[in-house]
Amino acid sequence: MKNSPEMPVTFPSGATMKNRFMLAPLTNRQSHEDGQLSDDELNWLTMRAKGQFGLVMTCASHVQEVGKGFPGQLGIFSDDLIEGHKKLTANIQAYGSLAVIQLHHAGMRSPAELIQQAPVCPSDNEKFGARGLSLDEVKQLRDDFIEAALRAQKCGYDGVEVHGAHGYILTQFLSSTTNHRTDEYGGSLENRARIIFEIVNGIREACGEKFLLGIRLSPEKAGMDVMEVRSVCQQLIDEGKIDFLDISLWDSFKLPEDERYQDKTLLEHFSSLDFKQVKWTVAGKIRSGKDVHAILNAGVDFVAVGRSAILHHDFPVKVIDNPDFMPAENPVSKEYLRKEGLGEAFIEYMHRWPGFVVE
Repeated sequence: MKNSPEMPVTFPSGATMKNRFMLAPLTNRQSHEDGQLSDDELNWLTMRAKGQFGLVMTCASHVQEVGKGFPGQLGIFSDDLIEGHKKLTANIQAYGSLAVIQLHHAGMRSPAELIQQAPVCPSDNEKFGARGLSLDEVKQLRDDFIEAALRAQKCGYDGVEVHGAHGYILTQFLSSTTNHRTDEYGGSLENRARIIFEIVNGIREACGEKFLLGIRLSPEKAGMDVMEVRSVCQQLIDEGKIDFLDISLWDSFKLPEDERYQDKTLLEHFSSLDFKQVKWTVAGKIRSGKDVHAILNAGVDFVAVGRSAILHHDFPVKVIDNPDFMPAENPVSKEYLRKEGLGEAFIEYMHRWPGFVVE
């Protein structure tokens, strides 16, 4: 069967993922405040490689200090951080997994108390107390994404994913509700998406044809329009610079929230794209063996797993061995999560998911 979970995936760049399981990029708050890798984060990600995820993706890693989105965030904004990343890539690859870092900037969602200044945004935003970027700063932001990808390549990563989802800075550019610029980065969809294409093209040019390059987009929330995001996805595919699209659906099985688009599921809106050689993955409530098979059978190339990857470091093994595998029921104990490789800061953070951890 073409999309059975144990089958490998070969990307246009030539990289091969040994199976159809990707560890979704998960905020875990357990690295150091200066962006340095911690032993806890190293252990958490290494265990997922040991558990046979074909692709292990880091948490969102900020490309500028001012783009920090949460406490304990792993950074990629400085050469001072390289040694930690080299250790991480070596550990992940030792188990035959692809090591990929997610490049991120929180924009107006950077807490002012965390970055010690007002957060930045494509345009002034009173609600978030954010100031609009100058044209020079927009170009610097673009260049810092590209520089971070080059730094990641030096650290031994197989590739990068550009984080254009979940209301962070690239979403803020894409959204007509937060982007009120009147220059070439605002107005039409082409202009609002311009920085995304410049980053993608710049990374491909800087890092070469053999470097794995993906982008994450979300088609809803934060001012996103399903058809606009779908159009951007098709253009990204057509331009031939990316290896994979990562579509974050929140729930991979639901109808769109926008009533205009409820003629089909959110997944079906994207499965009808002409993917050509580009691979794609989706995230959102893919929790059991049956969920994995349903998504793969819908034509998705590989699955991005979050919640069940927290509960089971070896989720891929469990699903390959048993197509009907069901994850552990929540709530689970702190000790259970420790055994699955979560550090104390990550366990504490998981309390924000109602009913996940025993109180």
